[in-house]
Amino acid sequence: MSETSGETGPLITDGRQSDTALMIQRGVMRMLRGRFDFCCFAEVALANSRRADVLAVGPRGEIWIVEIKSSLADFRADGKWHHYRDFCDRFYFAKPPELDADIFPETEGLLVADGHGAEVLRDAPADNLAPARRKAMMLKLVRLGADRVHGLMDPGPR
Repeated sequence: MSETSGETGPLITDGRQSDTALMIQRGVMRMLRGRFDFCCFAEVALANSRRADVLAVGPRGEIWIVEIKSSLADFRADGKWHHYRDFCDRFYFAKPPELDADIFPETEGLLVADGHGAEVLRDAPADNLAPARRKAMMLKLVRLGADRVHGLMDPGPR
């Protein structure tokens, strides 16, 4: 993990995210928390070996996944995004303001974000998770959240 300078202080990263992706992540998470009362997780490993950029849980237990695309090259290089839909009720792409919205599939939700916040350009269709998958996801997220807090409290060896 390394520290980079963010707009309101240092950001903890694992080195995989570009500065643009981190800016988008911050704006998306601020919007989801502030406007929709969602709790957000960044960089969540899924059971299918994929990693969700942002996974958010709403006040009624709904799960949204947001896939961040920081550039046209980033979008073109990633054909795995459709594998995330099995793990959420709604799926969104998030892009920076300068990236053309027309490159994204019209069948998916779309957000535009900067380091201060985000806006919904297109709502994602609802596709409710099966109860067993929702339970598995909730258990995973509770454990992940507790483990991350523990890591902040005691960064020593596991």
